Amino acid sequence: MSDMPSTDGAPDAKETPGGAKKKHAAWVRTAIDYGAPVAFGVAFFATGRNFQTATWVLVAASALALILGYVVERRVALLPLFSGVMALIFGTLGLVFHTDVFVKIKVTVVNGALAVFMIGGVLTGRAPLKALIGEAVHLSDAAWRTLTLRYGGYFAFAAVANEVVRLTQGTDMWVKFRLALLPLAIVFSLSQVPFMMKHMAKGDHAETPEPPDAGF
Repeated sequence: MSDMPSTDGAPDAKETPGGAKKKHAAWVRTAIDYGAPVAFGVAFFATGRNFQTATWVLVAASALALILGYVVERRVALLPLFSGVMALIFGTLGLVFHTDVFVKIKVTVVNGALAVFMIGGVLTGRAPLKALIGEAVHLSDAAWRTLTLRYGGYFAFAAVANEVVRLTQGTDMWVKFRLALLPLAIVFSLSQVPFMMKHMAKGDHAETPEPPDAGF
């Protein structure tokens, strides 16, 4: 992640204690968010493709991620909180009813809900993404709406793709697909940096927005 120097002579964000701390926290937060799906995938393949055991790991890792997220930042961001709580709910349902359907469909429900939230917000004259990551950068309202639509489009793609894989492929392929969404989310967020650099306020520093995949 590269920082763009400010035009007023201020030191680069990564050279200041505050900037370094913020940068470190961002990567710690991403690692915490991604811990649950990675732990799930490792458990699934390490236990001979035992989905039930992997779901136990998912539920435990999701709870731990919420706790660690609060310890690191003294708060839990809305996106990880929403996704984490949903993982706990759908994972618990999967354990109670001994089925993999709830864990699989959770990806569709969460991404679909976020897509409606983002795109619907823009259509009603709002930019929901600004409320989620607006403290990191300062963009014009028009730029926020464009960025929000892009994130909404990504969430819609993830929801549709998950349903296609869930309904047409076996569990092995679905788990691989779910894990593949993690680097895809990072690539997508990185692809938005040039747009943000172009439209952010003078003196701001370019920062990679949080990947649109806050956990399982």
